Amino acid sequence: MRVKGKITDDHTRCTHYHSALDIIAIKFKCCGEYYPCYKCHEEEADHAVQTWNKEERSTRAILCGMCKYELTIEEYFTSGNQCPQCHSSFNPKCSLHYHLYFDI
Repeated sequence: MRVKGKITDDHTRCTHYHSALDIIAIKFKCCGEYYPCYKCHEEEADHAVQTWNKEERSTRAILCGMCKYELTIEEYFTSGNQCPQCHSSFNPKCSLHYHLYFDI
């Protein structure tokens, strides 16, 4: 799975978010491309962001940077900030940005 943006390692960390827990990428609804964060999308895409609506929560739109498992949006929301496949921990502070990606 190709992830666009200012990637700093093989686990989807970027120049903006690169803690040990910053290991997800988000497929943006507007372009169908994976980016590690909204800042990477802003810097590289030539279009506005569209958010995933509540009816689309069965869409696979979250990529675990450790095992490359694609989670549905619903799986991500109910994951307890942990990949259901490899059990790697995700950054719980990503929830502060949910409104940028998803209709809440």
